[in-house]
Amino acid sequence: MKKLWMLLAVLLVQIEAQEPFNTKVMLLDENATDLIYQLPLKKHEKWLAEAEFANKQKMQFVSVKSMMQLYQHQEYFLKRNLIPAKITAIYVQDYMTGERIEAPKAVYLFGSRIVGPHGDDLIPFATQERAELFKLKHGGTKILPFERLSKGLIRYLDM
Repeated sequence: MKKLWMLLAVLLVQIEAQEPFNTKVMLLDENATDLIYQLPLKKHEKWLAEAEFANKQKMQFVSVKSMMQLYQHQEYFLKRNLIPAKITAIYVQDYMTGERIEAPKAVYLFGSRIVGPHGDDLIPFATQERAELFKLKHGGTKILPFERLSKGLIRYLDM
C-alpha cells in the first residue's frame, strides 16, 4: 500500500511539473498588503492582480481596480518612490478558473452583483464567452476590453 501511495505522489509531482510556468497568479508574500487600499492580499487571493516593473520586481494588488489605480497614475507613484520603476507588464486572473492572463488580453465585466474586496470592481475573464456566461448568472452591465478601462471608469468604481 505504501508503494502505491509513493507512486501516486511521484505521478502528481510529475503532472504538476508539466504545467506551464506562471499559469496562476500566486501570492508572493503571505503578509503583504495592497499598496492602494491597504487590504491583506491573503484574504482576497481570488481577486489578485500583479504588476511587473522594469527592474523585474513584482507587486501584487487586491483587485483589478487597485492595480489600475497604480497603472494609470504611475508617474505619481514614481515621484514619491512608492514603486521601484515603470510597469512593464500587468496580469490578472480569470475569475472562474484562476488562470493568469496578461491584463490587456483579458475582458472585464462591469456592474455585476459580485462585489470585490473594496466594493464595486471589474471582474476579469480570459474570454468573452466566459464573461457572458458569468454575466447570465451574476448580472452585469457591460463586458469591456482593456482599452475601455479609462481613468474615469476606475474613479467611478472607487466612489
